[in-house]
Amino acid sequence: MLKILVKKQLAEVFKSYFYDAKKNRMRPRWAIALWFIFFVLIMVGLLGGIFTGLSLSLCSGLSQVGMGWLYFLLMGGIAILLGAFGSVFNTYAGLYLAKDNDLLLSMPIPVRTIITARLVNVWLMGAMYSAVVLLPALIVYWIQVSVGAAEVICGIILLVIVTVIVLLLSCLLGWVVARISLKLKNRSFVTVLASLVFIGAYYFFYFKANGFIRNLLMNAETYGKRIKGAAYGLYLFGRIGEGSWAAAAVFSAVTAILFVMVWTVLTRSFLSIATSSGSSAKVRYREKAVREKTIFGALLAKEFGRFTSSANYMLNCGLGILLIPACGVLLLIKGREACELLGTVLAGRPDSTAVIICASLCLLSSMNDMTAPSVSLEGKSIWIPQSLPVEPKTVLRAKAAVQLILTGIPMLFAAVCAAIVIPSSAAIKVMICVIPLMYTVFSAAACIAVGIRMPLLSWTNEIAPIKQSGAVTIALFGSWGVSAALAGLYLLIGYRIGAVPYLVCWTIVLAIFSLLLFRWTDTKGAETFAQL
Repeated sequence: MLKILVKKQLAEVFKSYFYDAKKNRMRPRWAIALWFIFFVLIMVGLLGGIFTGLSLSLCSGLSQVGMGWLYFLLMGGIAILLGAFGSVFNTYAGLYLAKDNDLLLSMPIPVRTIITARLVNVWLMGAMYSAVVLLPALIVYWIQVSVGAAEVICGIILLVIVTVIVLLLSCLLGWVVARISLKLKNRSFVTVLASLVFIGAYYFFYFKANGFIRNLLMNAETYGKRIKGAAYGLYLFGRIGEGSWAAAAVFSAVTAILFVMVWTVLTRSFLSIATSSGSSAKVRYREKAVREKTIFGALLAKEFGRFTSSANYMLNCGLGILLIPACGVLLLIKGREACELLGTVLAGRPDSTAVIICASLCLLSSMNDMTAPSVSLEGKSIWIPQSLPVEPKTVLRAKAAVQLILTGIPMLFAAVCAAIVIPSSAAIKVMICVIPLMYTVFSAAACIAVGIRMPLLSWTNEIAPIKQSGAVTIALFGSWGVSAALAGLYLLIGYRIGAVPYLVCWTIVLAIFSLLLFRWTDTKGAETFAQL
């Protein structure tokens, strides 16, 4: 039974490799093989190559000054962090709040067997991420420093200890996430916030990594003495990789004791968390007047509700909501310096800075494409809006209005910030505000049109229409092409007529295409939508 449950858990993790959610059918064998080859290339080739390079930059320098233990401490710490982060959400979704918990608990399967299968799955996922970091570190050390029996055996023990520590941290963090999730009413915003924090932290450490490594190599002895004095346990952890049997025995015993403790707590709390339905607030009925909404207002509220209820939808199609105003603030802080630099580089093209900033704002606007998959997200329930006593064009207008509102308001702020910092004439400042807003209208019109022409309604996972549909692909790359043309044509020939006439021409072109696209949406597009 345990083998069957573990196989089921792994099949759920790699479900997208076997099953095509876009076409609602199993993938052919050659496609499955290609997906797994791609997975191996990413994990072993890309991530493994990155950490192999990091190991090569640290190993020889630290080992030559007798700090091999510090090398293993750093690489082991990175392995633990990557493994814990890579499996914490798998623990949260696959251990505590799995969708099939009720089904499995209703079967004559011991609870301990279910927990063991879940833990094996979490351990395998964490071990995969940890091994990508630690295996290259061990191999580099064995090649460059020493490859004796003690180093090899203790190195393998270190890898096992790291994977168990990752399992313990994943269980603890997953328990915390599950507890918090049960208390929340809208989990989508928390997921989006956590994802944004991770992305920000990733780029922060990425840009700081070279300076950190350089500083560490220059002051390795100082840091080593501090760690030995203040945190001797960390020193012992690093000594395992150097072949210390005593350190390996101590950490193996401590890790085993911690695992028994976590297992005991988990077996006692699993049922209470797995069968919990979450918090439900008691509401007392109070009579009050309800304001009647217009048909368009009700449809608009429905579209906003669909957008805010899905973290995947918000992250993949609405990231510009935050990045556009952030860009505006950045322009206020660093914009004048950037304008001076661009003005110097493009001195032969007058007012090129204004056009380039306009194109950049349009490029940021293309990050909001929530209208492109909105028709496809109706899925098999598309009959509901089709059967309502509402004109199809009203439904489509509500979908386009979501993108107009969520992009237009932040874009107005960013455009005003750009107009403030650019040292140009008043006419150019006005056009800097007009062009991005007109482009936002054009983008919404184009997204709804392409969404109607290329619907994807047979999906079983919302990621398919959000990230893998042809409508989103065309909307995204088409927007990039228009933004690039706006800047590129001016640098080639547009500067000869001046920035203001050039931008006015673009405004007219975008306005005409927007009107034509909305006109098509209200007529032929509405007919197509009604027949989907």
